[in-house]
Amino acid sequence: MDLNALHQFLAVAREEHLSRAAAELRVAQPALSRTIARLEAELGTPLFDRAGRLRLNNTGAIFRDYVERALGELEAGRRAVAEAASGGAGSVRLASETFLPLTGPITAFKAANPEVDVRLRQMAPHEMEQALRSGDVDLCLASQPVNAPHIASEVLHVQQVWLATPPDHPLAAVQQVTIEDLAREPFVITRPGQWQRRLLDWLFADRNLEPRIVCEIDEPAATYMLVSAGLGLSIFPQIARFTFPEAGVAWVGVDHPHCNRTLSLLWVSDDRLPVAARLMRALIADWNWD
Repeated sequence: MDLNALHQFLAVAREEHLSRAAAELRVAQPALSRTIARLEAELGTPLFDRAGRLRLNNTGAIFRDYVERALGELEAGRRAVAEAASGGAGSVRLASETFLPLTGPITAFKAANPEVDVRLRQMAPHEMEQALRSGDVDLCLASQPVNAPHIASEVLHVQQVWLATPPDHPLAAVQQVTIEDLAREPFVITRPGQWQRRLLDWLFADRNLEPRIVCEIDEPAATYMLVSAGLGLSIFPQIARFTFPEAGVAWVGVDHPHCNRTLSLLWVSDDRLPVAARLMRALIADWNWD
């Protein structure tokens, strides 16, 4: 059972699609199919259901969890040896949905630890668990809960989320709105899976409503400009009020107890974290998020 086959299995398990996994791995699809078939023959059981769309079966899910942990431990060992050989400077790999909240902590960390190699990856929340377990990243900053076995977390900050309207919109003159007030309004919002979209969908579903989406876009600055131009409304965290021009939109409170963003720091375990990652975790946890 070679390591390359295990890495390829994880890609297929994640994508549940041979063509996409082959493209990601930059291998031919027939070769990837043979690798998976050999792995299943070695284990003596299928890892995927092949009736219709390719699906990871229950046995495959069990094997995936062990493979992720095993490869994560090997990667942790490799980095521990590299740190020892280089005198301990090391590296830290940090993933986040957006790095805007992390610019301050990252700047401070690099100033205090210029010799540490810091690598950043933008990542959706549903990718974070697998990336942590397989050792691809050390730390993740998530804007929505990631509840999973073997994943530790710490809540860093709870930010108010505001409704943004065009300056001349009728709701721009009020201080607070209910979800019912927004039932017929058009929204410019992120695609499904991103925290803003999940929050918006949940707020509406909590009132037995469904938001009217007129545009899906994942660029915060472009979203702000489209709201300012009158295309629709959107929601932004508190930090956006200090990032974007104040006059471009009107900021309105939302009368719902859960209209906020919870920033959480995620990692696998202390014994696997390199020294540099522990230093960054401590700095981020102690940061003044207000």
